[in-house]
Amino acid sequence: MRLSRLLIVTLLLGLAALPALHAQSSGSPYSVTVPVTDTTNAQRDQAFATALGQVMTRVAGGQDLRSQPGYADALAGAGAMVQKFQYQKAATGLVLDVDFAPASVRQLVARLGVASAGIKPPVLVLVQGSDGSQLDRQALGSLAAAAAARGTSLIYPDNPASLDAGKLAAADPAALAAINRQYHTGLVLLGQMHGAAADWTLISGGQVQHWSNGGTSAAAILGDAGNGLVDRLGKQLNVIGAGANEGKLWVSGLQSATDYASLLATLDADPSVQKVITLGAQNDGVLLGVKASVPMTALAASLAAGGRLLLQGDSHAGADANLRWLQAH
Repeated sequence: MRLSRLLIVTLLLGLAALPALHAQSSGSPYSVTVPVTDTTNAQRDQAFATALGQVMTRVAGGQDLRSQPGYADALAGAGAMVQKFQYQKAATGLVLDVDFAPASVRQLVARLGVASAGIKPPVLVLVQGSDGSQLDRQALGSLAAAAAARGTSLIYPDNPASLDAGKLAAADPAALAAINRQYHTGLVLLGQMHGAAADWTLISGGQVQHWSNGGTSAAAILGDAGNGLVDRLGKQLNVIGAGANEGKLWVSGLQSATDYASLLATLDADPSVQKVITLGAQNDGVLLGVKASVPMTALAASLAAGGRLLLQGDSHAGADANLRWLQAH
């Protein structure tokens, strides 16, 4: 059945049963773990402030809020927004797990006068050490700390051996679809340590970036890589729109009315999308007219990075941005 006919059937049915979107399984963006030296009230309050700063940056989509009026006062009152906290022993010493009240943090960011770009998805990290072994969460601590300090969270594969780094680095659609399904993110960081240097590959919604760095120690190399990761994601995803942006979005790879309905549900769930209309269909693609708070290119980048079974696609005549729908199986 051709897609255009499927679109007509779906529209006549009124899209009565849009599929639910997957929730992120990576943990709440409002939860942070920070190191502490002791369990005194002073150290705990400082940890609360540090943790809140990280969470606020996440909620603001990675924007640097430190120059906003009222920022320092917000950190001073961090304890009032804590839902729960717990001390734990870690390999690096004592840490404090802190959970903040989501509504309170969102309201605080809004009061600071910052328009949220949406919480960025976590980055799946796969790094090979100089000896060829896969580095675990503990070994990647300085990478995670540098990224977290600037609002980017990391997740780690359950079974690194099951992932084909070569296919991921080549942005293989099937490999990325599997990452979307299991980890609910379109962001993957691959690393290869070489003594005093390292090579990095960032896959963001199917777009690939490479860079290398060096340092005097593994911790320094990983920490610098964490900042490099955030810088690159920021250029692509930290786009704050002003007013309404209208444009055309082409999405290919749709094979059924269910795919089309899932696509509309995905767009409807995105906070930056204000209106969507169908302009036409051809073969396995559909042209959508979209009104959003960000430009179409930024919207496409965000959707593809979010683990929503979408990749940034090839250019299409008449479209301002392009996406490719990934099959769920």
